[in-house]
Amino acid sequence: MSVRLTADEVRYVAELAKLRLTEAEIEQYAGQLSAILDYAERLQEVDTSSVPPTPYILPLVNVMADDEPRPSLSNDEALANAPDQEDGFFRVRAVFEE
Repeated sequence: MSVRLTADEVRYVAELAKLRLTEAEIEQYAGQLSAILDYAERLQEVDTSSVPPTPYILPLVNVMADDEPRPSLSNDEALANAPDQEDGFFRVRAVFEE
């Protein structure tokens, strides 16, 4: 069974995608989209009952390093290059006006 989109259907899809198409483009896309739908229909006919679901083609492996606790910077070291600081905290310009 062959699917053939009409010009009105292509216009509708173009409107959904907010595309402006010329009449020549509408005719061109009607043929191309119809061919895509025909191919998708053919794929539906393929017997895949013996094919196991394959959500991933490669085995899943965690590539992240394990979290290991270690000493961090002291407050003085963290603030050493701060352009402005006050009472042991970074001081930044206010973002919101009051």
